[in-house]
Amino acid sequence: MNEILYSSIAMVSALCGTFLVLKFSNWSKKNSILLIGFAAGVMISIAFIHLIPESVENTDNAIVYVFLGFLTMFFIQYFFFFHPCHDDHCHVHHMGALSILGLGMHSFFDGLIVCIGFEASFSIGVLTTIAIILHKISDGITITSILLHSKMEIKKILKYSFLVAFFTPVGTVIGLIFFNYISKELVGVFLAFVAGTFIYLSASDLIPETHKDSNKMSGICFFFGVVLVAILGHFLH
Repeated sequence: MNEILYSSIAMVSALCGTFLVLKFSNWSKKNSILLIGFAAGVMISIAFIHLIPESVENTDNAIVYVFLGFLTMFFIQYFFFFHPCHDDHCHVHHMGALSILGLGMHSFFDGLIVCIGFEASFSIGVLTTIAIILHKISDGITITSILLHSKMEIKKILKYSFLVAFFTPVGTVIGLIFFNYISKELVGVFLAFVAGTFIYLSASDLIPETHKDSNKMSGICFFFGVVLVAILGHFLH
């Protein structure tokens, strides 16, 4: 199935982020900001260009569900004490069991998003998966950098990174079972909800990181991500 294949690719992309930090620490720290800018452009444009219009066609009060998605992502990060940060002097991380659980839930939700996208259409499925893949690479870099900074052993970093990443295909499999029994209108609700989470992640997590960096290329990468989504959306439809 397309959903399981693409969610597995997303899982591998998170592990690629871990590999980049462990093997090319200096390079990943220097260039991850470009990926973050690009991912921000992809995510926010998918939300506004594809997910919200599709949800409006399928369900009433779609904007309410967009807002609920935004709020849900805020509370998940707030209560599980995890907020992406690419600053060596960031002191807000508490990478205990609760945070690992929160990251696993986030990864599980990414798997559901892949399933929701393909439930709507193949083109939206591909686009949302691209957004997830880019975000997962960024997540992998962030999580691994934080764990290294906390002096965790390499074996434990690999174990936790794999455990968190593995929840993505798990979320997709459960989504495939669940979505066999829902209506098209409920798919619209989920699409709006996903749009809200994409807007939050882009506007609250990713874009602020690009503002901290003096490299203006991150801004260019942001707009390149927006343009790429518009082009891909045209050819995939």
